[in-house]
Amino acid sequence: MIHYDLICKHGHKFDGWFTTSVAYDEQRRSKDILCPSCGTAEIDKQLMTPSIPRKGNSKNSRQLLSGAGDAQTKKLVAKLRELRQHVERHADYVGDRFAHEARRIHYKETEERGIYGEASPEDARALIDEGIEVQPLPPLPEDFN
Repeated sequence: MIHYDLICKHGHKFDGWFTTSVAYDEQRRSKDILCPSCGTAEIDKQLMTPSIPRKGNSKNSRQLLSGAGDAQTKKLVAKLRELRQHVERHADYVGDRFAHEARRIHYKETEERGIYGEASPEDARALIDEGIEVQPLPPLPEDFN
């Protein structure tokens, strides 16, 4: 996953997560990325400083992910939990057979249904290259325990 700091033509700043830089370029070109504040599709990447982790900063990262920060961070983490719970309630867990099951569903070899599970980055890229829609679930703070 690639994280970009994005900005719309009106100056609203927000985050975006993409499977590849090519995925970002394609979504931007097809106007699939919308500003959450105003809805415009005129989006650019912001100038970003490289994120180079230091050995001693893992505690700070866990605090940010746990929502220990500001109200917006806490809201975001709560929404991510809701998303994960929705997927777990309404989709079948297929574990490490995710790529195989996604192909079977895509090629109509089995019933169409929502699934979730694990796939390597290579398998996920191969699915995308085949035109099979996949979306990674964002990690939650408890995933790091």
